[in-house]
Amino acid sequence: MPLTPLDIHNKEFNKGFRGYDEDEVNEFLDQVIKDYELVLREKKELEERLQEMQERLNHFSNIEETLNKSIVIAQEAGEEVKRNAQKEAKLIIKEAEKNADRIVNESLSKARKIALEIEDLKKQSKIFRTRFKMLIEAQLDMLNTDDWDHLLEYEVDASDLILQKEEDSLA
Repeated sequence: MPLTPLDIHNKEFNKGFRGYDEDEVNEFLDQVIKDYELVLREKKELEERLQEMQERLNHFSNIEETLNKSIVIAQEAGEEVKRNAQKEAKLIIKEAEKNADRIVNESLSKARKIALEIEDLKKQSKIFRTRFKMLIEAQLDMLNTDDWDHLLEYEVDASDLILQKEEDSLA
């Protein structure tokens, strides 16, 4: 067990024949007591300071550990977000490709249908043109016949027609 300043103060020495000077010993002991008290006080302050520093170190160690865990969690979350984004991007691309294929197929189908309709319309227009041409030629043939000339040569007396009409109405 270590000495305390009180132990030093209360220490009594046996007196011998021609012993030490009592005042000098007491003065020396007083100086030892003061120095020892100072050393003990400094020791206590240093222990308190050490305790405080140890607590701060523990606190900062806990913060460091928490930050490290947070960084790991953030990295994992970032990786998860990245994986999900890549999956979503792939799905969007597949959906877009599927829609593009559908649109292209629909467009090709419509183009084929329109091409067939155009061909049909061409055939119908040829038929119509041919028939119309034949009709006009027939009409021209009728106009070019001599029958028209005979009609112009034919004379009708209007008075004969009036008499004929009156006879028909009396009968």
